[in-house]
Amino acid sequence: MNLPNAITLSRLVLAAVFVVAMGFPGLPGYLVALVSFSVAAATDWLDGYLARKMGLVTPLGKLLDPLADKILVCAAFVFMSVLDFAPVWVTALIIGREFLVTGLRQIAVEAGQVLAADRLGKWKTTFQLIFIIAGLVQLCCLALDEAGPFLQFMTGLTARDGLVIQPSLWISLALTVISGGNYVWSGRHLLVGK
Repeated sequence: MNLPNAITLSRLVLAAVFVVAMGFPGLPGYLVALVSFSVAAATDWLDGYLARKMGLVTPLGKLLDPLADKILVCAAFVFMSVLDFAPVWVTALIIGREFLVTGLRQIAVEAGQVLAADRLGKWKTTFQLIFIIAGLVQLCCLALDEAGPFLQFMTGLTARDGLVIQPSLWISLALTVISGGNYVWSGRHLLVGK
């Protein structure tokens, strides 16, 4: 196994750590969830960069990389809905888009074609990560329950109706819909069997 694939596999492990940690409400669980999610999000860029730079792009990496991304982000959105950071319908739409795009990509692969990721999809992911990390920071701040200027600032900044959570959620939703539509449009020939 090469280094980029090992990093991708570590993201799957970190996704599992994140899910388990979120099952333990309180500062220790939320802190482990924040760190594991943040490290997994940071390594999302790293594995692809190294694979291209080192000439180690493999079919396994092409399969595991988007799978790890989807597991991590979808699990996080489910928890964000359970904790009232995101409406359930938003999470359902985001997860539905991920299944749709994954299905289209699989159809394209079977047809010997590629539906490449576009800029909107990358921006969607960026705003999703901002939303999730801000939500996890908010959970940690609330679990600390201490007063201090920095903690008060972070608690206010990441509040559910604050400057980060709502804008990043709604921007990620808009980009989810638009980029999903772009994928369907780009792959429409695959859907009609041409």
